[in-house]
Amino acid sequence: MKSDVPVLYPNEEVAKAVTEYAATNSGGLPAHLHEYHDHILNNEEKSNLTISKYQSRAVMWLAKAAGAKRVLEIGVYMGYSSLMWSEVVGPQGKVTGLEFNPDYAEKAKAAYAKYGATNIEVVVGDALEQLPKLNPDQPYDLVFIDAQKSGYPAYLRTILERSRPGQKRLLREGGLIVADNVLRRGLVALNNEANPAYEGEAKAVQASGYWSEDDIKCLDEFNRLMASEKRIDAFLMPLFDGVGLGRLVD
Repeated sequence: MKSDVPVLYPNEEVAKAVTEYAATNSGGLPAHLHEYHDHILNNEEKSNLTISKYQSRAVMWLAKAAGAKRVLEIGVYMGYSSLMWSEVVGPQGKVTGLEFNPDYAEKAKAAYAKYGATNIEVVVGDALEQLPKLNPDQPYDLVFIDAQKSGYPAYLRTILERSRPGQKRLLREGGLIVADNVLRRGLVALNNEANPAYEGEAKAVQASGYWSEDDIKCLDEFNRLMASEKRIDAFLMPLFDGVGLGRLVD
């Protein structure tokens, strides 16, 4: 393929069929993750905040390939992705989640108890405040960012500042940063009427306290910082809603 901008599929029907085919021929998810994901979609008003099953498999595969045994998650929501990381790291591994909303945190903890996940801890509070305070006994192998979008640049700067050579680190050398929703329905790249999501974004900002007018600007800042930072080997993957990938190099 010579072009960097191929038209992969002629219509939505083909795209759907190909995605389903790819999912069928990819590694599966444990039954409890299917069950809990379906529960969230059927019972939670803001279920769109949960990572999809297919994307789950992609990032789980990546974490397993990297040998991750310690994962830090910024943004827990209902705890589905924490359960996903728990499965990756195994009983001897550890998952730490930061969650702003105490109600979400309690629901997440209930899910951990239901499914017997004893290797997850949740710190309740604003991640912008809690992240600089973390003092893990060992550095994390992977940091997953899926919280308020306006905080992405600050999260990244804190990770870098707290993971310098010669100090007690948050993220180990060679560790991974995985950030979800970094393209925001393409609005980070094309934020005008030519993008069908443009009008819907304005309505979402007005209707919800979760989104803000600064989200697109902050995601662009995050993406540019990932690409320009000399200590990060970055790759922005234009799949799902955009997945920012970074490997910390010293």
